[in-house]
Amino acid sequence: QVQLTESGGGLVQAGGSLRLSCAASGRVFNIYAMGWDRQEPGKERELVARITRDDRITYADSVKGRFTISRESDKSTSTVYLQMNSLKPEDSAVYYCNVIMFGADTNWGQGTQVTVSS
Repeated sequence: QVQLTESGGGLVQAGGSLRLSCAASGRVFNIYAMGWDRQEPGKERELVARITRDDRITYADSVKGRFTISRESDKSTSTVYLQMNSLKPEDSAVYYCNVIMFGADTNWGQGTQVTVSS
């Protein structure tokens, strides 16, 4: 298992930028992938972006060209970032960091609110 600490998020005007960070500690050597999902009230959680241990990246079609996921790791910590540019009101949601372990267990962060005003 890993422990996740999220930061970033907040309120921004349409067209603005935000950066989310999520630091994982614990059994980081067993991490297969890290990423971000988001959830709007009354809707299902959806994938935003994911990056694997060998840097294969997946983006939701709705964020391609605007969001960039990246990661950095050392012996004790793995951190995933989500740089969000050209934000739109429809990007407003609670963003959840997630870590997929080898063996398919998934750990979730507590979520951080992103609100984009028009």
